[in-house]
Amino acid sequence: MSLCLIAGAAVTRIAAASFTLMWIHSIEKTRWEEDWLVEGERLRIVEARIEHMGAGMEMPADARFDGVWWRWKPPIGPLPEVLLRRSDSQPQGWRLCTGSACRAVADSSENADVVAMKACE
Repeated sequence: MSLCLIAGAAVTRIAAASFTLMWIHSIEKTRWEEDWLVEGERLRIVEARIEHMGAGMEMPADARFDGVWWRWKPPIGPLPEVLLRRSDSQPQGWRLCTGSACRAVADSSENADVVAMKACE
């Protein structure tokens, strides 16, 4: 399986079984990251982390601070897709990393307002 980014009629296939989704929080200007796995026809989040707490960034009680990041495992089961919406308050947008290579999700989006992340063959 691979990860596909779907924006309108454009489909970008990324040969990866795991990836990190990252962005900068629009109000607090701090980095947020999530690690994901492609499992069969679904995506499963493994860990979420943020650099510091702030408005709209409340963590669950089991979040732990490691000296740099607040880390936790979101209690979300595998999902058929994850939708990423473009926001004018987010000029840097979503970034997707596989291994040591990162790319802007917008590079695959044809300026679409919504990009869907899905498992694909």
